[in-house]
Amino acid sequence: MLPLSGITVLDFSRVLAGPMATQVLAELGADVIKVERPGSGDESRQMQPVLPSGESAYYFAFNRGKRSVAIDLKTDNGRQLATDLAGTVDVVVENFLPGGMDRLGLGYSELSAANPGLVYVSCTGFGQRGPYSGRKGYDTVFQALSGLMALTGHPDSPPAKAGVPVADMTSGLWIAIAVLTGLVGRGSTGTGRHMDLSMMDVQVSLLALAAARLFALDEDPHRTGTEHPGRVPSAAFACSDGKWLHISCSDQHWLPLCETMVVPTLAEDADLRHNAGRLAQRERVMAVLTAAFAQRPRAELATALRAAGVPVGEVNTVREILADENTVGRGMVGDFEHPVAGSFPALRTPLRMSDMDDYAALPVGTPPRLGADTGDVLRDRLGLSDSEIDALRREGAIG
Repeated sequence: MLPLSGITVLDFSRVLAGPMATQVLAELGADVIKVERPGSGDESRQMQPVLPSGESAYYFAFNRGKRSVAIDLKTDNGRQLATDLAGTVDVVVENFLPGGMDRLGLGYSELSAANPGLVYVSCTGFGQRGPYSGRKGYDTVFQALSGLMALTGHPDSPPAKAGVPVADMTSGLWIAIAVLTGLVGRGSTGTGRHMDLSMMDVQVSLLALAAARLFALDEDPHRTGTEHPGRVPSAAFACSDGKWLHISCSDQHWLPLCETMVVPTLAEDADLRHNAGRLAQRERVMAVLTAAFAQRPRAELATALRAAGVPVGEVNTVREILADENTVGRGMVGDFEHPVAGSFPALRTPLRMSDMDDYAALPVGTPPRLGADTGDVLRDRLGLSDSEIDALRREGAIG
């Protein structure tokens, strides 16, 4: 039995952060009921990349293991169905603008009155209250506003976004944390609560180390490329074959690094034995090492540096890391059987548990087709008859 078996989540969220969180909960055993608009569903069902079958790989990436119910929340009966379903669940997750769920009669105060144990998580761009609470936001907007974009890239290049939608995905993790926090709290008090999560707050919280420099040194951090602002050398270097290798070197690694890279001028300089000295001579150290790395191929250097105990990592492409023996050996790439798209690969939820055989990877769920579970959910959870479900479908309250 998975840890969240017996927990039911009613998921009104769309696109990425919320769906990512509820997918994690689903693959940990929760019954996640995803509420989608009849006809079109979650916007991500139309987002690229789209498979030849017409299904979206974007949707597949964040909606595995859920059940889909198609309910039109613009209709009175649709809103009533959603209200009734909320009375039977443990958790509601939503990412409407502040006040949006209240206007539908689906806000926390309304739903918790009938279900006092409800854990209700609202994820918005800027929180339920505050100067920017009414603003819309997207991943790259949060990266820009939060300072992350200003910190990303090389010193002589324009600001850059991260290579993955880090604002959305870190917010998704915090939604999952909020759900689990609410459930643990309910176990102590018997009551649920409303959890207000701002994606902007999440991004600001990621500035902990950058803010520490500002607080300690009154230094507004700037872009440093792959270099670490407080450790030298910690950077990616181009090798003779054009491939890149990243090292991260503390004092105990310095002499082994110098010996492996054959840079006696650095090894013999006593001032460089400690990081403070290397920070003071950053340009010299980086210039000598850059020239040394450029003389040898990446694979040879990676092997030699690892043998010397120097922390090192190849700068992999996505294709390279998904085919890497550690990724394969840990079973991080699984697959599911979809009724239309057929067998499709998926990145697993990265958790192993001692009560699963040989710390096996979690099972990979299948993303639902739009409205595939509407009838079953309404029958099982609300006790509606087939004729009542057919009538709701004819009037357009459900799909």
